[in-house]
Amino acid sequence: MDLLALADFNLVARHGGLGRAARAADRPKATLSRRVSDLEASLGVRLFERGSHTLKLTQEGRALFERTETLLTEIGEAATSIASGGEAPRGRLRISAPLLFSQMALGTLSARFALRYPEVRLEITTEDRAVDMVEEGYELVIRVNPDPDERLVGRVLLRDRLVAVASPALQRPMPEVAARAVVRASGHPSVWELASGQGDLRMSIEPVLRLASLIMIRDAARTGIGAAVLPLSLVAGDLHSGALVHWGDVKGRPIEIWALYPSRRLLSARVSAFLEFLKEAFPLGQPEELAAYLTHEAAAR
Repeated sequence: MDLLALADFNLVARHGGLGRAARAADRPKATLSRRVSDLEASLGVRLFERGSHTLKLTQEGRALFERTETLLTEIGEAATSIASGGEAPRGRLRISAPLLFSQMALGTLSARFALRYPEVRLEITTEDRAVDMVEEGYELVIRVNPDPDERLVGRVLLRDRLVAVASPALQRPMPEVAARAVVRASGHPSVWELASGQGDLRMSIEPVLRLASLIMIRDAARTGIGAAVLPLSLVAGDLHSGALVHWGDVKGRPIEIWALYPSRRLLSARVSAFLEFLKEAFPLGQPEELAAYLTHEAAAR
């Protein structure tokens, strides 16, 4: 495959047309058109649907663009790095991260990272689903307790644990009485398996509210309407201030927050820089370090 033709195809795809690509790169429009046609001929597929005034990627063209854009960017960065004698973080860095972690810390962290590395164009999308990094063009994903994937490698950023908490105004029920509880809208156990200073406890629950997000559940628990099971990082400040009290630790698998990247690819300078930045932010990997971002946010109000 002609690498120059592939680069010109990416240029046209990125700008959405031959004219805009030619103006952006200061290249002849006819040259770009010929290069794209040569690439289509070599691959035996049509990459663009050509209208009278527009170009639109075909399904094959979009797949090729999504799979080669980042790779071509890395090749360009490598060439620039070798020519300049050093590899400085630069270019676009796309990251997928879970909702709660993003709401708690990534706004502040992304701004600080951008200040330190102004040549990196950081893009963070927030979603809890397991994205396909290669297909969707992500260089780094942050995930909670990810399933094993031989295509990915990474490191644990943080370890957290689930705790049962309630407002001091909510009386803890006797063992034979179900506890009023605020739970997730989708799926929840009917019994909490807790470990506390008084020993292990099986606590039956009676859901009184079903809410979509953990932050909503925490806010509802503060009112005293019911107890809740939440990550320690989310409620550490409330436990310290007395707004919530600790009923016990939830037994089971601990929470691990991972940063993952494709194992088949060498890390770019921008990914390495972001990983080191996260390591600086959470040097011990403890829930209190994540909780500190909420404490700082409250203090700033």
